[in-house]
Amino acid sequence: MSPAGSRRGVAVLGAGMIGDVHRRAAILAGADVVGVLASSQQRSRQVADGWGVAAYQDLAEVLADERVSVVHICTPNATHAPFATAALRAGKHVICEKPLGISLAEAERMCAVAVESGLVAAVPFVYRYHPVVREIRARRQAGEFGAWNLLHGSYLQDWMLSPEASSWRVDPELGGPSRAFADIGSHWCDLVQWVSGETFTDVFAELSIAVPTRPAAAGPTFAGPAAVSGASGDRVEVRTEDSAALLLRTAAGVLGSATISQVAAGRKNRLWFELDGALGSAVFDQEEPERIWLGGVDGNRILVRDPEHGSAEQRRLSTLPAGHAQGYAQCFEAFVADTYAAIDGGSPEGLPTFEDGLRSARLVDAVLRSAHHGSWTKV
Repeated sequence: MSPAGSRRGVAVLGAGMIGDVHRRAAILAGADVVGVLASSQQRSRQVADGWGVAAYQDLAEVLADERVSVVHICTPNATHAPFATAALRAGKHVICEKPLGISLAEAERMCAVAVESGLVAAVPFVYRYHPVVREIRARRQAGEFGAWNLLHGSYLQDWMLSPEASSWRVDPELGGPSRAFADIGSHWCDLVQWVSGETFTDVFAELSIAVPTRPAAAGPTFAGPAAVSGASGDRVEVRTEDSAALLLRTAAGVLGSATISQVAAGRKNRLWFELDGALGSAVFDQEEPERIWLGGVDGNRILVRDPEHGSAEQRRLSTLPAGHAQGYAQCFEAFVADTYAAIDGGSPEGLPTFEDGLRSARLVDAVLRSAHHGSWTKV
């Protein structure tokens, strides 16, 4: 908890798109962003000038800053484990972008350090924070849909469609051995499990690479998901998947399926799921985040977000009046605010922690093993 009368001090590691999203959410949650660490001292100074904050020279300087109580880690995947572990051991609360690490072993160690520290360690599975997603979950908890028969959907993007698109994410040394699934498939699986109440225990996966070579990325960068062209003109072999197709089975025996792709033309950020139950179905589309489709044998309904109606959590997260569109930014803001509330001793519903990040890492590992062996694989 921040000392009485003081503002919560925050440091942001990483200065790309997602770093700026973290910064804005932290400010709106009442924190004082005191400094930034980017991919080079020059970049740190440039961003710090624009943000009106200090430019850190290295991680050690961040951790030595007594003003900082929370570290937001928005850097390439290979840095997540060392940065988060060091921050937790220095007594800082952590918000770390997923994946927790580039291997299951790294994720397990990070989660163990978080538990041992007793500090708050959160992962931005922010799609949980769409108000209408909370409405579906509440209706599931009330028994509206009955037992599930099928869970299915997709998460499609097109930012890697061009053969000239590249990024540090393509390099397994920086991004990890899985790209499309670890990056966006992990979001789909987390969301569907959390909303449905099911747990995926078995997976059969196939992976594909649509573009066999891409421009070599211009060295490590803390940038967000926007694709960049390689500066050298050299092309490198692509070793991480552009698409993934999954069959899934839950602990209760419910069948599921998911299609994941970063090369689906025209799809910018379409996380879509349908949950089919014995009494009814529910559909959510992240690109149409203000409404859900509720299906029944006697007719279907469209339910629109409304702070005056629906579940308590749907109303809590509806920060704008009905008809005034909320989206991804508001989800992120609510996630960061809930993380800070947990730091101050609260217990906000649905806050995704390092334990959720570890569950996701186990799924990524199982998907890679399944694709390698060509068989059903335990998570």
